[in-house]
Amino acid sequence: MEILDNLFAIPILILVGVIYFLPTIIGWKKHNIASIMLLNLFLGWTFIGWVVAIVWAASHERPYR
Repeated sequence: MEILDNLFAIPILILVGVIYFLPTIIGWKKHNIASIMLLNLFLGWTFIGWVVAIVWAASHERPYR
């Protein structure tokens, strides 16, 4: 039964990891991905930090002049 519990736990852990790093995944092509990734890594465990990171990752970039 322990093996069966682990088989259910692994996909759930992967899903939680993907949701946690969703701002990083969304903002992967941005020029400030390092900042988004660090914010997500260190403050993503707080709901406010995660929301700020996902809004930043999903925001439109202004073109350089």
